Amino acid sequence: MKDRAPNNRTMTLSNAEIDLYASQLLSLIEPQAVLEVLDSTIQQDLFDALPLLPDGFADLLIVDPPYNLRKDFNGSVFKARSPKSYKDWLSSWLAQLPRLLKPNASIYMCCDWQSSNAIYEVFAEHFQVRNRITWEREKGRGAKRNWKNASEDIWFGTVGNDYTFNVDAVKLQRQVRAPYRDRAGNPKDWQDTEQGKFRATHPSNLWTDISVPFWSMPENTDHPTQKPEKLIAKMILASSNPGDVVFDPFLGSGTTSVVAKKLGRRYVGIEQEKLYCCLAQKRLAIAQKNPAIQGYVDGCFWERNVSVGERLD
Repeated sequence: MKDRAPNNRTMTLSNAEIDLYASQLLSLIEPQAVLEVLDSTIQQDLFDALPLLPDGFADLLIVDPPYNLRKDFNGSVFKARSPKSYKDWLSSWLAQLPRLLKPNASIYMCCDWQSSNAIYEVFAEHFQVRNRITWEREKGRGAKRNWKNASEDIWFGTVGNDYTFNVDAVKLQRQVRAPYRDRAGNPKDWQDTEQGKFRATHPSNLWTDISVPFWSMPENTDHPTQKPEKLIAKMILASSNPGDVVFDPFLGSGTTSVVAKKLGRRYVGIEQEKLYCCLAQKRLAIAQKNPAIQGYVDGCFWERNVSVGERLD
């Protein structure tokens, strides 16, 4: 186990916890009915598990595959490939996903600038592309001979033209700099509170209110490419309804399933690494008692993981 600073809140697992949570994991050996896989973490190779999942069970698909970079996932190393080889690898499993989705399902697929083009080309073969979201990932190293890599993309698509998009659920509370009032002196499209003046603004495809998990955040794990809960919450709230099924075939340390549970959705996740699956189970157990999502308070998203009472001018 790594030596950590006293204030480091990164989630860890004892040997006893690994044994406990490993006993809760699912491994598929035959085709499954929907009820047999709901609210489960499947520890299995993706190519073995996908053919055994039921047709049309998912309302929302969130995919965070390895980008075309060398990355060590707890001993399983993904190596960078040629652009063609990477596209072939994407196609080998992405082509299996439409069968698992409902006709009105939505899809979000994460990527970085280097993998974005390849992912778009394969993504567009199977789904209707609706938008490209770019989110600011402020965490990362600077560069002396290049611009700091501080953003990632998410391709948003749907199976068809009938799909869910709950725009009011994902509006962002921003501080008002020019507080216009109507002729009677009342706030015009903003709220006047003791902490300041705020307006609920329509969501755009540029997200600058996300903080990447780091050592002082309780959601942080040692997974090398963990996505923030707040990021996933935007996708789930916009493109699903309570009780819908959210599916993540590259679950990692469980963020998609955890956020789905916190927001009243069902979930299915696939992850081949036992340690990450156990972290997912521990996070799900914590979510049962504490459904809070940092940066999402009282049904509202706030700038930079704070709520109205914490804003400073």
